[in-house]
Amino acid sequence: MTLALNSAALQMLHAWGENTRARSYLHQPTTAAELQAVFALAQRTGISIALRGAGQSYGDAALNSEQFVVCLSQMNRITHWSPANGVVEVEPGVTLAQLWRHCISDGWWPPVVSGTMFTSVGGCAAMNIHGKNNWQAGNFAQHILEFTAVLPAGNSVRCSRTENSDLFHAIPGSFGMLGCITALRLQLKRIHTGLVSVTALAAPNLQTMLQLLDEHKDSSDYVVGWIDAAAGGTGLGRGQIHAASYYNPPYAALHARSLLLQHQDLPARLFGVFPARYAWLGLRLANNAPGLRLVNALKYASARLQHGHTYLQSLAGFNFLLDYVPDWKRAYRPGGLIQHQSFIPKENALNAYQQLLEACKNARLLPTLAVLKRHQPDAQYALSYCPDGYSLALDFSARVRTRQRLTTLLAQLDQIVVAAQGRFYFAKDSALHPATARASLGAATLTNLMALKQRCDPENLLQSNLSRRLLPELHSME
Repeated sequence: MTLALNSAALQMLHAWGENTRARSYLHQPTTAAELQAVFALAQRTGISIALRGAGQSYGDAALNSEQFVVCLSQMNRITHWSPANGVVEVEPGVTLAQLWRHCISDGWWPPVVSGTMFTSVGGCAAMNIHGKNNWQAGNFAQHILEFTAVLPAGNSVRCSRTENSDLFHAIPGSFGMLGCITALRLQLKRIHTGLVSVTALAAPNLQTMLQLLDEHKDSSDYVVGWIDAAAGGTGLGRGQIHAASYYNPPYAALHARSLLLQHQDLPARLFGVFPARYAWLGLRLANNAPGLRLVNALKYASARLQHGHTYLQSLAGFNFLLDYVPDWKRAYRPGGLIQHQSFIPKENALNAYQQLLEACKNARLLPTLAVLKRHQPDAQYALSYCPDGYSLALDFSARVRTRQRLTTLLAQLDQIVVAAQGRFYFAKDSALHPATARASLGAATLTNLMALKQRCDPENLLQSNLSRRLLPELHSME
């Protein structure tokens, strides 16, 4: 294998949120053997490797300035599917879209999905993603039966709950720092319908939002909340909860029809009229303080009118809301999007999230979107981020003229989260500081991660802009 190592061979890669970018030597293997050859090349040249799936991380997790980036999007084959028991074997570049479209007509669905269907399965494992059902389904890795990974030395290891079980619980969630997954065997969820029954509930403040999430989680399959981040005073944290459960239609024929792809594909036109591919233009027009206040006020007014209303929605439509507007990130150009997502234990969540929302208002930097979810602990993994509590995701425009103010605000938000014993999600991070990351993870987690790094990657080949920014000590071990 030959790969030119000069400035002409460098390619510009962007974070999905387009808030940062880096030039790298890009390689796209199609087999595990080609991947091993890249590791061998890295060993000979001393150039580090960052792993990249579908490039959906909002920040710098899949960037590696002036170094190698191995993109796994060409390793995208579904190698085995068993409709009898819902076990599927895939390569890491398979996207969630490929996966659910391949299996849904047989009555199976990925048990944990992200808000977009365009993430890769390998990326989902590397970041151990969560969905709108985390409090009951757990994280993505809990549904992995087995995987094969190539370690930086070039050797291949098979990992399951009974074979190399320590690596089975360490590589998922390790943000690509311990090894590269080349094959996965997953257990999908049996479903008998492609529809969910969704109940919309308005909440006048943050306390009620949290209460509604808890009240409906035991009787629902999915629960997610939207917060009006522009509201203040007694309405601070007001918003809307959507609680969804698998629909049990009265006619068997409706079951079968709802599992067909044509009943799951997202509409090409919004409200049956406006082409979805141009909808980002409307988002762009509203992406300013007056526009955000107006949109939030109208959405909350609509939430009050819809309170208690129940309607049917496709599984794909409910789970992949971000995909209704193709290329919606274009609304944030030219500065891009930065998301702050925090995970806080339930006993500290109300006070901490009130502080986060107040801080945004005081800084006069309104989030363009605020999303609330419920979680369960994921402590069985070496690098965990979910508590028995909640998460709040806040999206911000990274405009040049307000970038310094935003940086100051994000640092303030981070301190509130750490004080509340919260954690952060590296797949979305763009601005966390090393001291904050260390304080959030804790000394025991860091010590264990460094020991795993020394064991799996003693030559320190696996690096990324994110790993060097957040945990530089991973790359300075003797």
